[in-house]
Amino acid sequence: MTSLGRTRRISIDDFRHEALDEVSSTNTEAFARARAGDSGFLWVTAGRQTGGRGRRGREWVSERGNLYSTLLLIDFAPTEVLGSLPLAVALAVHAAIQTAIPAGSEAVEIKWPNDVLIGRKKTSGILIEAERLTDGRMALAIGIGINIKARPDLALYPVTSLADQGAATSPQELFAHLYAEMAEVLGVWDQGRGIAEIVRRWRRVACGIGEKITVNLPDRSISGIFSGIDDKGLLLLDAADGTLSIAAGDVFFG
Repeated sequence: MTSLGRTRRISIDDFRHEALDEVSSTNTEAFARARAGDSGFLWVTAGRQTGGRGRRGREWVSERGNLYSTLLLIDFAPTEVLGSLPLAVALAVHAAIQTAIPAGSEAVEIKWPNDVLIGRKKTSGILIEAERLTDGRMALAIGIGINIKARPDLALYPVTSLADQGAATSPQELFAHLYAEMAEVLGVWDQGRGIAEIVRRWRRVACGIGEKITVNLPDRSISGIFSGIDDKGLLLLDAADGTLSIAAGDVFFG
């Protein structure tokens, strides 16, 4: 079921879930399971993380009341197609959050590539990490944190929580929706073969297309007009020296 040559579409019945009380981080726990021989399609959730982390090694504050989860996948897809996976993951998170938001709330959108925003404020974090195991298998940990009750102060971005938006949900209830939505969207993504549909869905809920943005790269910052994403999910930036395709970076509006 987990081989790269699989042709059967993913079913929700393929997934398993283990709920833990407290871990250092759900990604760390997932990789430990992988090293111990787990076959993947395993969700790990925790009530609290003592060492949660975000992109570029940033701390992810992890007090109780929010959702902390990781999906472990083993030999899930060829390495060359994984660049579009964050778009698919973001769609699942977006759909799960939409189920909890009351009617009339501020818009739920995705900021490239995979931050889910409510009213232009960050409400979730996604950290996808990979590790080559000693037996040659490739382990992929898709870490997802969603602010339900608490919203940590982030210097880089304005933040919000589902509670701020009037949503009354629990980590367990929200995770049940995420569990189902992720199974559906990964089936559509289909090891990268369904990228066209993923891109179509992503564009429909994208934040900031047509607006001025700044993209922080490891070595520089570039400003221009966000003109969308290409058919592979790369960010398209209309800059002074032409249209640029960007594979990774931190996006800021204005």
